[in-house]
Amino acid sequence: MELLLAAVIGLAVLGAFQGIRMYRADAKLPGDLAIALEVGASRTSAAGSAIDRLGMPYAPRVLSMMGPGRVARIRRKLDMAGNPRGLTVDRYAARRAVYGGLGILAALAMLMNGQVVLAIILLVYGLFWTDVIIRAAISRRKDDIDRTLPDFLDVLAVVVSAGLGFRQALERVADKYTGPWSDELRITLRQMDMGVSRRDAFDQLRKRNESEQVSMFVSALQQGEELGAPIVETLIQIANDMRRTDAQNARRRASKAVPKATLIVTSFMLPGTMILIAVGFYYAANVDINEIFGS
Repeated sequence: MELLLAAVIGLAVLGAFQGIRMYRADAKLPGDLAIALEVGASRTSAAGSAIDRLGMPYAPRVLSMMGPGRVARIRRKLDMAGNPRGLTVDRYAARRAVYGGLGILAALAMLMNGQVVLAIILLVYGLFWTDVIIRAAISRRKDDIDRTLPDFLDVLAVVVSAGLGFRQALERVADKYTGPWSDELRITLRQMDMGVSRRDAFDQLRKRNESEQVSMFVSALQQGEELGAPIVETLIQIANDMRRTDAQNARRRASKAVPKATLIVTSFMLPGTMILIAVGFYYAANVDINEIFGS
């Protein structure tokens, strides 16, 4: 047992020295990861950059083990998350390699100490932590877009009604906003500059986002264009529909919160209160009230 523990520690130390050596040697990077390190160097921490460089040699192997279908799904999730902290497919694979290896080593160390539950937790943490980060980024980005879009459409309608064309108004308003929705619009405008039709560019915008608000915006915009409806009235109607949908969703969430609160009260607070009362009665059963009041 002690020999196995020493071997695990030795492998961990050897891996650390190997990572430091590769970090200082500035090894050749895969194309996607090299761009991520150049563009996103200021968007990640020093620890994140070190982890990326440590996992660089193993990124192609991880991607080959994942297969083309899984890689395509990860790439779509990264697009939906907005590539948080410059995260790309190759950088994702590098982090999976590092976190997975550390999780396996930590799990082996815990197993040797007989801590099976902690070993399972560390293993799951190492293997899936990167996916948890992406999922959380997707949720935050969706909420931000849903919150920003109605006000954006109101401002866009005002600018269009002032006489600017839809394309110019879209660029003008997008420059005044910051955040995920502004980033998505800049990508769409850049695609249109490269020759992509407006319909295809907005279709790709809808595919990059699972937001119901974005889908509603693109569908209404395309239908208004096909039917020849005035763009200003279309934008105002979309914004009103989104606010109405938000209000309905808020009421739906509130209605679901009441049973959850009731379940928590009946499952935890009520039994605890009953136990506290019962214990109080039990210990107070042998107390003479006359002694308390001194009579």
